[in-house]
Amino acid sequence: MTEPVPLRSWMAVLGASLGAFMVLLNIQGVGSLLTQIQATLGASADEGSWIQTAFLVAAIVNIPLIGWLSRAFSVRIFMVVNGLLFIVLTMACGLARELDQMIVLRALQGLTVASMIPMAFTLVITLLPAERQPTGIAIVMIQVALGTAVGPVLGGWLSDIWGWPALFFANAIPGLVMVAMLWIALDPQPMRLELLGQGDWLGIATMAVGLASLQTMLQEGERQDWFDSPFIARLAATAVLCLAAFVWIELHVEAPLINLRLLARRNFAAGATAMFLFGIALFGSLFLLPGYLARVQGYNAAQIGTVVAWTALPQLLTIPLVPLLLRRIDARWLAGLGLVLFAASNIMISGMTSDVAAEQLLVPNVVRAVGEGLVATPLSLLALAGIGAADAASASALLVITRTLGGAIGIATLKSVLARREQLHVDQMREGVSLLGQDTRDRLELLTRYFMDRGGNDAVVAGRKAVAAMARSVYEQATVMAFGDAFYILGATLLLALVTVALYRRPRAVVAADAD
Repeated sequence: MTEPVPLRSWMAVLGASLGAFMVLLNIQGVGSLLTQIQATLGASADEGSWIQTAFLVAAIVNIPLIGWLSRAFSVRIFMVVNGLLFIVLTMACGLARELDQMIVLRALQGLTVASMIPMAFTLVITLLPAERQPTGIAIVMIQVALGTAVGPVLGGWLSDIWGWPALFFANAIPGLVMVAMLWIALDPQPMRLELLGQGDWLGIATMAVGLASLQTMLQEGERQDWFDSPFIARLAATAVLCLAAFVWIELHVEAPLINLRLLARRNFAAGATAMFLFGIALFGSLFLLPGYLARVQGYNAAQIGTVVAWTALPQLLTIPLVPLLLRRIDARWLAGLGLVLFAASNIMISGMTSDVAAEQLLVPNVVRAVGEGLVATPLSLLALAGIGAADAASASALLVITRTLGGAIGIATLKSVLARREQLHVDQMREGVSLLGQDTRDRLELLTRYFMDRGGNDAVVAGRKAVAAMARSVYEQATVMAFGDAFYILGATLLLALVTVALYRRPRAVVAADAD
């Protein structure tokens, strides 16, 4: 017989899941309005990039600390105080009018939201019995999908009406609801402040410096021309040395910050690998699609948000069905089907032309949304099978870190792929577009006549415009082909993730209550 779950436990999971919604709302919403924020703050594109970089670096550095801090301050106080700080810092971001001020506030905001997704998973493991955990994880994933869908749309809509600060002010509403639900639902527990003095400080230091260096390198690498930049080279060396030291420390210290030995478990190692590859595809597609619509189709933030919504909104229908499907279908098969659909959606648009716009992207986006909805919950459940309450925070943090790093590495790689493939396609087309070729001369003649007839230009001016128009056409086609190559890479990455699903052992239960 199914074990009854107290209403307060469900309230706690739902409240924590709102934190997951706010994380994605922040990342997606601010990302869609970054150009407008930069303009208001008088920042260049290079300077303005630190608005997102500071947020992401702070978030990934703080994720490994959540297990230790939540034990020291108690889960209830830790989550509620984080929520209140998030609200205050978010409102302050909306009031910021200087770049330095915004970067500092975004970094502090990143520190507060870092715990939200891992703690949501932690509450699912610790508060719900095994047979109810699929439903709990589905609740969290629904909020992730909703944040992904709403972020760009809400950002564009609020910006058009009240300006970009309105997006930050709107974040306070779910923040207050989250804080109230957690305060009511979570039991008060005594703080164990003595744990702060017993912290794995050397591990914390090497982890913080290593992850901060790695994330900064990935965010700024393409802009700084990668290892041709001494700054990026130093960051890479620092990341390698510090993270190697962190791993050694965690495997030898008596009370590690994160239990890395969880990666020795077959299911968890397979799950972390799958999450890493899934993160590449998830965040990579969220980077590519808006980039294509902006650069090739000339869409504004609101139009892009509407298209992106179709990559997430159908998940709101799919994800609630997953716990029911898991009762009848092996989680490995369900995850595999989701990965295949997600891969297919990317491959469907890999052969795109410049005519591909919102209407042509609708079917691939719906296929992608269904695939994402089917894969996220089973992957998490399979990875967390056998994880007990004592390791819940470490396991949740590791899964979130691997997915986040996958996204960062994926986006950094895709930026390089786009730049290099675009140049390659330009070079290849230049070889075919020669002034000595009859087709080229005919095309230039037609364009010259067009500009003479439409603009009243003389033959010389019209000829120059014709050459410029042909050059723009070459670069546009090269850009479209480069985006197609990038989507194809994402499809291949997801098929590679499919291999990891075969490595899972079938768990005796979907998620065990305690570790073996």
